[in-house]
Parts: sequence; structure tokens; C-alpha cells
Amino acid sequence: MTTPQQSPFMAHENIIAGNTLLYGAAGGEVFINGMAGERFCVRNSGATAVVEGIGDHGCEYMTGGTVVVLGKTGCNFAAGMSGGAAYVLDEMQLFDTLCNLDMVELESVWQREDKDILRELIERHLKWTFSKRARYILDRWPDMVGKFVKVIPIDYRKALEKMRAAERRYTETTPATEEVF
Repeated sequence: MTTPQQSPFMAHENIIAGNTLLYGAAGGEVFINGMAGERFCVRNSGATAVVEGIGDHGCEYMTGGTVVVLGKTGCNFAAGMSGGAAYVLDEMQLFDTLCNLDMVELESVWQREDKDILRELIERHLKWTFSKRARYILDRWPDMVGKFVKVIPIDYRKALEKMRAAERRYTETTPATEEVF
């Protein structure tokens, strides 16, 4: 979805997509040059979404997929979120007051993998929507990346860490002859 170029308003401050968008989405991608309404990506299990802001209850009961929010969120973000990840631009450092922290943790975007995923998705958002917001963020990337917060479910993180540890253990201790046969 793209805001018309001649539009007099700032896309990241105006709703152009309705409520319950991507409810139960199992896959696919969406890039929205503007805000979405309430309950964005509820029960998302595999879709990738980039949006410039959302209303209340975003990513509720999300079990998979990736969501990037380049602007404001409403309250109760990530309530019941058990999988997937979200990256939220937190310019005012108030996102923790809007996020339901019962099942998720917030962390800065500091790992190379997270930085790469985030930048690539914002670049694709710019490509598909010609977003002024995406251009602004990318032009100031070294300063802006530190303003993003990663939202990840606590149990999901633990499961990922166990899988990575087991994978490392297997590749570090398995002799080459066993791998061949």
C-alpha cells in the first residue's frame, strides 16, 4: 500500500489500512506506507510486515513471522505473543509502557543478524512503497538503528538458544568421519 505522492499529510501519522489486518496470516509479505488500525498481525504465524505505525493490540497472540513498525504503536503490544519477532522504532523511549511484557522481552538491536534483517526489510519497504519514512531512517542508519527495540517472546528465545547450542555442540564435537557416514 502506498500513499499518493501528492498527499499533503505525513504517511506515518495517518491510518490508511483498517483494523485486524493480517489476522491469522500464515505467510506472505506486506509493506504499508502509512499506519494500520488496531489488532495488526494478531495471530500472525508466518507473514512479514513493515508498517509505519499501528493502533492498539498489535502482534497479539503472534506465533511466528516478522513485524517492523517504523513509528508509533498503541497500547497492549505483544499481549500473548509466543513466537516470531517484532522490531519497533522507539524514538521517544516510551515503548516499554505500551508493550505487554508478560510473555516478551525487549532488547536493543545490537546483533549483526538483527541489524541485517531490519535494514533489509526497511530497504524493501522503500523499494515497494517509496516511503519517505524509510528513506529518512536509511539515510541516518547509524543513528536510527539504535532507536529500534526488538520484541521477542521469552520462551521462544529460550527455545532458539537451545537449538543453537545443540547445533554448535553437534558441529564442534562430531568427527568428520561420522559426518560422512
